[in-house]
Amino acid sequence: MTTISKIDQIRDLLKSIETGDPGPVAVVNEARYIQHNPQTHEGSAGLAQLFAQLSKTNPRVHMVRGFEDGPFVFAHMEYDFSSPKICFEVFRFEEGRVVEHWDNLQERAGPNISGRSMVDGPVAVEDTELREENRALVKGFVESVLIPGALDRLGFFVGPDGYREHNPDQGDGIVALRAALGAQGHDGRRLIQYQRLHRVLADGNFVLSVSEGLRDGVPTAFYDLYRIAHGHLVEHWDTVETIAPRSDWKNDNGKF
Repeated sequence: MTTISKIDQIRDLLKSIETGDPGPVAVVNEARYIQHNPQTHEGSAGLAQLFAQLSKTNPRVHMVRGFEDGPFVFAHMEYDFSSPKICFEVFRFEEGRVVEHWDNLQERAGPNISGRSMVDGPVAVEDTELREENRALVKGFVESVLIPGALDRLGFFVGPDGYREHNPDQGDGIVALRAALGAQGHDGRRLIQYQRLHRVLADGNFVLSVSEGLRDGVPTAFYDLYRIAHGHLVEHWDTVETIAPRSDWKNDNGKF
């Protein structure tokens, strides 16, 4: 009997938003499903309501990249729900079924000044034996550079032979990265402030960090995907999403 990978099960589940096929939803454990999207109601009923709502918009769904890290699947997605969006989806499996979900969604923009879109670039996973080394590199980058704003340490982490940037508001290279991270907001503080790292997921040479902080003083979720080569960060994709006020949440599980 052919075993379907976790990544393919998630690809089919998300594609069912477009196709309306109810079969792939069976991968979700309805009795134990925990939803961390603050705009979605708790449990499988909330998921069904969301899919039904989205199906009315003639949606388009495409998984650009899919990764697996133990019980987690994380995916880089293109959506069109009446307008094009880019999203990172994270699912946790337990006993072969999905029991928990997180995501971070942003309106599609770009290409950026370097001509890169929010999703183009390599997709193949390499260097699987370096998973933990690469995870540690990204964790160190977030905790010792992004959170404290120690931009003088960028050169320890960013590739010396080039850094490809897919953020629609930035361009390639360490100089552009330093400028973006050092930019000041309306209050004179750093425009982008990373405050807490919640999770680091890794599959070979791709690593996703999930962080929260402030963007121009507004509570924000930062999902950053890095490609690593020769011990350095060489490529970056992200989504940046404002965290809804607590009064607007439709479940009590929190964004993270």
